[in-house]
Amino acid sequence: MAPTEATILQNYLLLPSRLPSIISVQDFASLFPKSQQSSPQVRALYRDLQQQRNAVVDAVAASIDAEVKHANALRRTIIRTKKQGESEEQDDEVEIERALFGSTSVTITPKRHSLQSIIPDLDSAIADVESDLQKLEEEESTLLESIKQAAGNMSDLRYGRLSNPNLASEVIDGLHGIQETCKQNQSV
Repeated sequence: MAPTEATILQNYLLLPSRLPSIISVQDFASLFPKSQQSSPQVRALYRDLQQQRNAVVDAVAASIDAEVKHANALRRTIIRTKKQGESEEQDDEVEIERALFGSTSVTITPKRHSLQSIIPDLDSAIADVESDLQKLEEEESTLLESIKQAAGNMSDLRYGRLSNPNLASEVIDGLHGIQETCKQNQSV
């Protein structure tokens, strides 16, 4: 069986990347001066480095999973588009046939599903809905973060903490410019 995209990425990006497979605690300690090699701080430093490395590896694994899901969704979209294109072509032929020979002619009948053939289609539909739901949740979180940031900026105005100290003078200058423009337009 040919390796999948996920298998290839996991084998080359995840398997050899855990810290103990790169350097052991003893080898790590040997990098320090002799007086510090037996220090508990060296082991603590190694554990901290290992946690950081594990976080990076977990992030890469999550990215691989997201990429695999994205690729599967893209594949389903392509298949759906092809099916729609084929059905549109078939519909044109059926309409021409009906126009020429009437509705009594033998036309293409839709494919009937059996229990075994409908399950993959239902699984694909479920995956599509879950993918759409995930996209909506991501969009929701982005919008929520934007709203929180706008609300935070508004509270800065309420309490007089402006990130731009020249903002008040810039606003006043802008208002004077608008007044001048209005006066010029009225005199014309």
